[in-house]
Amino acid sequence: FFAEIVEFQKIVGGLIELVDQLAKAAESEKMKAIGARNLLKSIAKQREAQEQQLQALIAEKKMQLERYRVEYETLCKIEADQNEFIDQFIFQK
Repeated sequence: FFAEIVEFQKIVGGLIELVDQLAKAAESEKMKAIGARNLLKSIAKQREAQEQQLQALIAEKKMQLERYRVEYETLCKIEADQNEFIDQFIFQK
């Protein structure tokens, strides 16, 4: 009977060791999965921030384009006025 109990204890000990190894492996995989999930969240936040920066840059460039367009139209009017003045000056001679 004693030998059977010793054998049973060896089997149970081996089983407990195997379960502990499996628990450690499962915990390790769990930590890897949590790390990967956190990395994905971080990347998503970075992309969102980058998108917001690009949207702000686009808005800024659109405003700059509008200013340049208005300035161009103003300069075209000034050029037309100056050309008209030159033409009148030449015809007066």
